[in-house]
Amino acid sequence: MEQNLIPFEDKTIRKVWHDEQWFFSIIDVIEILTDSKDPKQYWKRLNQRDKEIKGGVQIVPLLLDTSGGKQKVICSKTEGVLRIIMSVPSPKAEPLKLWMAQVGKERIEETENPEISIDRLTQLYKAKGYDDIWIGNCLKTIGIRKELTEEWKARRIKEGHEYSILTAEIAKATFGLTPTEHAKLK
Repeated sequence: MEQNLIPFEDKTIRKVWHDEQWFFSIIDVIEILTDSKDPKQYWKRLNQRDKEIKGGVQIVPLLLDTSGGKQKVICSKTEGVLRIIMSVPSPKAEPLKLWMAQVGKERIEETENPEISIDRLTQLYKAKGYDDIWIGNCLKTIGIRKELTEEWKARRIKEGHEYSILTAEIAKATFGLTPTEHAKLK
C-alpha cells in the first residue's frame, strides 16, 4: 500500500493507493480548508447538511508514521474530495473552486475539440523539457494504447483488473518489468 503526504501550507493531506486508485484523508482536507478546531465534527455536520457528499467515502487503513503504525481513516477518491471542496463555504476553498471551474471548462472544450487536448499535452511535455521527437513518440504511443484498449473492449475484456493483467503481461514481455515493478524501480 503506497502512501504519500501532500504538503499544503504548513499542513499535510494524507493519501494512500488503495483498490487501484488514490484515496485522500477527508479530515485532513477539511482541516486545511476550514481551520476548524474539530474537523471530524465539521465533517459530521457537513454530512447532515448534504447527504449526497458521502458517495465514494471509505474507511481506509493509512500508514501514520515511519514506524509503520496504521490507523483506519475516513477517505475519499479524487471526485469525492472535489465534491467536499465545492461544499465547504470557506475563503480557503475559493481558489480551489476557481481552479476546478477552469479545469472543467477546459475539459468540456477538449470534448468538443479533441485537438485542444493534444495541444495541451504537447505544451505540458515541452514545459517539462521533453524534445519534439520524444513528444511525438509519446503521442503515437497514446494512440496505439487507445487502439489496443478498443480491441480489448471489442473482445469483451473487462476494464480494471483484466486490463491491468494484460498491461502487466505486455510490459513484462517488452521490458522485463511489470508497471508496478517499474514504478518501484523509478
